[in-house]
Amino acid sequence: MKPKNAGAETLPQLGLVLLLFLSLFWGTNWPMMKIGLKEIPVWTFRTLCLLLGGSGVLCLAKANGLRLPIPRSERWPLILVSLFNVTGWHLCSAYGLVYMDAGRAVIIGYTMPVWASILSLFILGERLTLARLIGLLLGIAGLLILIGPDLRALGSAPLGVLFMLGAAVTWAGGTVLLKYFRWTMPITVLTGWQLILGGIPVIIGAFLLEPMGVLLHVSWRAALATAYVILIGNILCFWAWIKVVNLFPASLASIGTLAIPVIGVLSSAAVLGEPVGAGEVAALILVVMALSVVLIRPKGS
Repeated sequence: MKPKNAGAETLPQLGLVLLLFLSLFWGTNWPMMKIGLKEIPVWTFRTLCLLLGGSGVLCLAKANGLRLPIPRSERWPLILVSLFNVTGWHLCSAYGLVYMDAGRAVIIGYTMPVWASILSLFILGERLTLARLIGLLLGIAGLLILIGPDLRALGSAPLGVLFMLGAAVTWAGGTVLLKYFRWTMPITVLTGWQLILGGIPVIIGAFLLEPMGVLLHVSWRAALATAYVILIGNILCFWAWIKVVNLFPASLASIGTLAIPVIGVLSSAAVLGEPVGAGEVAALILVVMALSVVLIRPKGS
């Protein structure tokens, strides 16, 4: 897909609504994942998310009369995008949550806009306009406020940091590649196949590395949290994200996700009892300012 001219675009109202939806529900998805991962091993947890999530999306597509076959010319691009957008993100973020608090993991994961903005300059030829640059800097300032007090703790748990950085970079790469290639498939079909194809290495890993019988001993709390992740985080939110990337330039779409870590921190505090204070409030203000600069404008600068 060719990037739209940022200087002449009018931001689609549907895209703004979907970004609001993603901020709320992908943000609250993080404490739900943490609850599920306390009882379900990483590969098995992600197998459930991707296999059931992808199957659910394709069933919705079929029920709406859409054709499911993947065009021959789009098979290899789809596999490549799925490995970055799904396999890399889901495995790295799940392992990151094993080693870190959910609120802090989401902060590092959502440095994604930095990497996506850089990659889109070279791969897509998008312009990093003044408005987007200011918005990006404001958002990163908010993330630094959140992560600042915990730098020593992060240093003592380097695996968690490395996994979450890996998640951010692979998601950024998948986002840019999704915009780079041309797709003729409907968004719902494209979403479903990404989850299925990206899930194949994860499914194989689950069967080879982890006992499946663990699911027989999962508590109702973990089961409900996992169901939330599958239905809301994977099916609805992943579809919404693909739609947002289709509507907006990759750099702008990624900057639009900056509210998600703030919601993640606040919801993790509410659900898991993780600490929250003045830093979170300051970060929220900066992130709202960042989103206002890049989104609440009739035209790009």
